[in-house]
Amino acid sequence: MDTFLIDPLLHRFLAEDLEHGDITTEAIFSPDDRARACFVAREPMTVVGIETVAARVFRLLDPQVACTGAVADGSRVGQGEVLLRLSGATRTLLRGERVALNLAQRLCGIATLASAFADAVKHTKAKIVDTRKTTPGLRLLEKYAVRASGGGHNHRFSLSDGVLIKDNHIAACGSITEAVRRVRARVPHTINVEVETDTLAQVEECLTCKVGVIMLDNMDLATMRQAVAMIAGRATVEASGGVNLDTVRGIAETGVDIISVGALTHSARACDIGMDWRE
Repeated sequence: MDTFLIDPLLHRFLAEDLEHGDITTEAIFSPDDRARACFVAREPMTVVGIETVAARVFRLLDPQVACTGAVADGSRVGQGEVLLRLSGATRTLLRGERVALNLAQRLCGIATLASAFADAVKHTKAKIVDTRKTTPGLRLLEKYAVRASGGGHNHRFSLSDGVLIKDNHIAACGSITEAVRRVRARVPHTINVEVETDTLAQVEECLTCKVGVIMLDNMDLATMRQAVAMIAGRATVEASGGVNLDTVRGIAETGVDIISVGALTHSARACDIGMDWRE
């Protein structure tokens, strides 16, 4: 990830935590004190953000901090593995600890969940993608964690990235046909059109409109299989709504192309990572 994109975020996070300084650390340690520490996995996980985010926190605080041995994004590690080694001013390591750990734990949690979903649909054609259900201010990093997990993919980043006609657009407009007509009158032909459906009649209407992507929202498996058969390759098929690790395999086996999972970013549990001091 480019530092010019991430650095402004990290500066804001550091300013939030440090504000006017770290009164505890500054009272105990002098600017000349030096220390070494390690980030350690307390549980198995898929790693994302150790070099690109956590180490960057310390480097922004002090370019003289040595950050070595960072585990690469997408790596799967076991409990007790060292993820990053740090050496530098004691004050810097303590000032950056919380921000770096918070971000590393969050991003590894998302990556670990994305990996679990990807594993669950192996040997099907379905791709696991995220949604816009991200933490405000963290979308760039959270979507990066999905993408860098080695198994997940990104849906649109923002509302400006693509056309997705959803249920409320249709309700306010009157019909799928009218919504698609209005979109095509204003949007360049290079932009694909996706429509959310929850009935087979709506799927048929989408086919008549020749949209590029048809989303099957909260359909049961039998209806989903019927929809995939109706579409018969004439559009990309996305499944969405209430997807979890218990249901995702069955959804994938209906023949859909994409499965969007809001839980990747709105419900991922933070991984347990510790910063251990070294003599």
